[in-house]
Amino acid sequence: MQLEMFLEVDLKEDIAEYNLAKGATAIIVDYCPRPEGQEDGYVLEMLNEEGEAFTVIAVAVSKIEPIAVSMPR
Repeated sequence: MQLEMFLEVDLKEDIAEYNLAKGATAIIVDYCPRPEGQEDGYVLEMLNEEGEAFTVIAVAVSKIEPIAVSMPR
């Protein structure tokens, strides 16, 4: 299942090569399909604590998860 562009996601694990910790927030900006047998990926704009983009990375789809949005009661 392909995720929507501009969806807010969290990292599911640390990504040491970018010095990013599990739970870091990002916005999907591109989808990167791969040949059969290889994992698809996404290009992400990583967000700082103020919600501003500070870097762009590419990761495999298994390393991210959509942020669950809870509806107010």
